[in-house]
Amino acid sequence: MDRTVPRTGSEEIELYIRTYYSLLRSTTDVQIRSLEEVHSNMGSSLHPSARALHPDMSAFIYSSLRLPACIAQTERVVLGQSQEVFLQGGTGDLHDWVPVSAKARRRRSFFNNRGTLACLIASRSDIDDIIPILTAFQIEWNKLHRLMRGEQVQAFLEEPIDNDEGLVALGHGIGVGPEDLDRLRQVWDEGFWPMMSAIAEKPKNLKVKLLAGSLTDYRRATQLWWERVEDANPSILHRPAYFVSSNPHSVVNLFSGFALRHEAELVRFLEHPRHADLLGEWREIEARQIQSSRENFLYYVLKKYLASPEGAELRKVRAEVESECGIQRITSEFGFDLQVQLIDLQQINPEWIDPRLRVPGLEGLVRSDALVINIEYPLGMGAFEFLSYIATRVGEMRGVYAMGKAATLNGIIGDVMLPSVVHDEQSQNTYLFDNCFSAAEFGEDLVYGTLLDNQKAVSVRGTFLQTPRYMDVFYREGYTDIEMEAGPYLSAVYEMYRPKRHPNNEIANLYGLPFDLGVIHYASDTPLSKGKNLGAGTLSYFGMDPTYAASLAVWRRIFDLELARTRREPVLAGREP
Repeated sequence: MDRTVPRTGSEEIELYIRTYYSLLRSTTDVQIRSLEEVHSNMGSSLHPSARALHPDMSAFIYSSLRLPACIAQTERVVLGQSQEVFLQGGTGDLHDWVPVSAKARRRRSFFNNRGTLACLIASRSDIDDIIPILTAFQIEWNKLHRLMRGEQVQAFLEEPIDNDEGLVALGHGIGVGPEDLDRLRQVWDEGFWPMMSAIAEKPKNLKVKLLAGSLTDYRRATQLWWERVEDANPSILHRPAYFVSSNPHSVVNLFSGFALRHEAELVRFLEHPRHADLLGEWREIEARQIQSSRENFLYYVLKKYLASPEGAELRKVRAEVESECGIQRITSEFGFDLQVQLIDLQQINPEWIDPRLRVPGLEGLVRSDALVINIEYPLGMGAFEFLSYIATRVGEMRGVYAMGKAATLNGIIGDVMLPSVVHDEQSQNTYLFDNCFSAAEFGEDLVYGTLLDNQKAVSVRGTFLQTPRYMDVFYREGYTDIEMEAGPYLSAVYEMYRPKRHPNNEIANLYGLPFDLGVIHYASDTPLSKGKNLGAGTLSYFGMDPTYAASLAVWRRIFDLELARTRREPVLAGREP
């Protein structure tokens, strides 16, 4: 069968991948410096100045956001799938180590305070992610180190001036713009000056070791992770389910409506001087001077409030309220850093739910026996591992919905993209499917972005594993939506209704599924532009607009399908699965 997508011909990317996988087969530690040459030769879109003498601050900031702060003291990184693997590999008991985390990457990690960082990996995608990140970080660290060896810089760092003038002075001394140093300071917060001193003190020479990497190891780790969910709610084995891959806040916030009933407390939180900008925006929303959704804004403030010391008491109240309306949050201390939320539809409280979801007959859900399983969207092939396993541990799968961030080649940050074609670089399959979502599903929920349906997406192996030529090939073929999970999810969907393993390098038709299927992406990066991307920050409040528009569409779809089941009637007109 003819292919719809040509091979990108990026031999440099393939060489890089083959190199680090062959090295990681070793029983000894691998020096990251042995990968620097092949990494630089790749010409990554995220690291275009890898070979330059001057620092590539965007690449350094991107890497720093995805590594815990202890990377400054780290000399060795060990990768494994579970606590047992680390014990068997002689690394140590992670219970005795310090949990650490990165700002922009969910990966369970532990530090022993003696130079070793242990990272739990869920699939080979974690390897494709963390190895380029470590390599880019080390390359840029050492560039900065060479620039900071001067006596004047060393003397300045002994008693740094912690203000904008200090950044200008440091930037002038090492030839780096103060705006780039300010972005780095935002990443490291109070640790900025100690980190700069650590960079000046000595070069970075990281080592990495993979303890186990077979498919069996990943599947066993997935099983251990999911056992906590079944222990929390054994009925899941017999009940029908809707699977949602999204985030830990939007789906439950809409279902519980908790923030909306605590508006006064949240607004008082905004009255602190450090939230002056947000308070001003809230007043404009209330005065209807801007179009922003007041509900979305309150959900955003709730997230900030609960993360602050002042929100400790409200966190307890939220846990009690969520339990009353059938929401269970299940986390693991030493498993994958993926929260699972089980939502029992029959415990819905129509008076609490977000007003945008209140439709006539909603009380009929009390007759539903279905659960909604919401997991934080995983990284790459973790999506395949998790959905493949979960599908075997529920009574019946009624719907699979994946929503998450993506890069866009034809839109702007905040746009929503609905693909009906996905090319998966992991399997080299091109999946054709009937996306249950269309632009009509969103109505007026998306305020700032544009809805782009009938799109073509490509699921890549890693964020660093892309080059301008790579993206240009796909762009010429009409692929404008780039992310990492849709392809692996669709490989799992293929195996959920076909009596064989998913194919490779084929066009795979997923029409006629016995369950609902929807994919929603919202743009968080524009790699073909020269503007900032998520390497420099987060979507912030404006990221809430597409996130909640997508979550509202998912909930409406589930409600329509399940209410139709309880009434034994066809799905509402205009929303045929």
